[in-house]
Amino acid sequence: MVNIWIEFALCAGIIMFAGTKLTFHGDVIADKTGLGRNWVGLVLLATITSLPELITGVSAVTFNDLPDMAVSGTLGSCMFNMLVIAGLDLLSKGKPVSHMVHQGHMLSAGFGIVLVSFAAVDILFGKHLPILTALNSIDPLSLVFIVVYLLAMKLIYSYEKNRVKEFAGELAEAEQPGATLRKSILFFTLYSLMIVVAACYLPEIGEKIAKTTGWGESFIGSSFIAITTSLPEITVSVAAARIGAFDMAVANLLGSNLFNVAILAIIDFCYLKAPLLRSVSEINVLTALTAVISMAIVVIGLTYRSEKKLLFLAGDALAILIVYIMANYLLFTVH
Repeated sequence: MVNIWIEFALCAGIIMFAGTKLTFHGDVIADKTGLGRNWVGLVLLATITSLPELITGVSAVTFNDLPDMAVSGTLGSCMFNMLVIAGLDLLSKGKPVSHMVHQGHMLSAGFGIVLVSFAAVDILFGKHLPILTALNSIDPLSLVFIVVYLLAMKLIYSYEKNRVKEFAGELAEAEQPGATLRKSILFFTLYSLMIVVAACYLPEIGEKIAKTTGWGESFIGSSFIAITTSLPEITVSVAAARIGAFDMAVANLLGSNLFNVAILAIIDFCYLKAPLLRSVSEINVLTALTAVISMAIVVIGLTYRSEKKLLFLAGDALAILIVYIMANYLLFTVH
C-alpha cells in the first residue's frame, strides 16, 4: 500500500514541476505570437493537461473493461476543474477572479454546459432512443461531441481574434528577459512531454488504489482518479494565477472541460462492446449535472462580476464549493 502512494507522489512531483514551467513558457508564447493568454490556455494548455483523462479513459475500457471508471473519471474531472476555478479566489488579491478575468470566458463555459448536458442526456435516455442506435457499438452522439467541440474552438478563436490584444507575457519577460519564442516553444514541448510521460502511470496507480481500498468504480473515478488526473490542470492553473495570468488559468480549466467531452467520444470509439455512455451507471448523471451547475455558476459570476469576497471566497466560488461537497457526499452515500 505504501509503495502505491510513493508512486503517486513521484508522478505528482513531476507533473507539478513540469506544469509550473509549462505555464511560464506558455505565457511567453501567448505574448510573442499574439495569440493571447485565453487562446493558449483554452487550446494548448487545456489539451496537454487533459491528456491524463484521455490515457486513463482509454486504458480503462481497452485493458480493464471498466467503462464506469472511464466515464466517471472524465466527468469527475469536469466537476473538479470547476472547484479549482473557485479555489483561484484564494490566490487573487482583493477582488474575486470572476471580476478580474474577461467575460469572454462565458463562451467556453456555455459550450461546456451544452456538451456535458448532452452526455448526461445520453446516459439517461440513449438506450430508449432508436435514432441513436444506428451505428451499433459507436454512439452517434460521440460524433456530435466532436463536431460541437470543433465548432466551439472555431467560434472562440474568432471571438479572441476580434478582441483587443492584451499585454500578455509582460511578467514572463520581467522574470526572464532572454526568453525567445523559439526557446519557449522548445521548453514548452519538453515540459509537455514530461507531463504526458508521468500521466501515463496515473491510470495504473488509480486502478491499484481502487482495488486496494475496495471503493466502487463510480466513486473512485469521480473523486480520487478525477483529482489525480486533474493534477496538471491544478498545477498549471495555480502557476498561471501566481504570475497574474488569471485569464490563462480560467481558460485552461474551461477548455479542459470541453476537451474532456471530446475525450468521451474517443473512449467510445475504443470501447467496441457497446456505446460507452449506455454501458455505465446512471449515477454518472449526478457527476455530469454537478459540472453543469458549477459551470452555470461560473457564467453567473462572470455576468454579475462581484467586487467583494465573503472572507476568502466570492459568492460564486463559495456556491461551487458547496455544490461540489454535496455531490461527493451523494456519490459516496449511493455507493
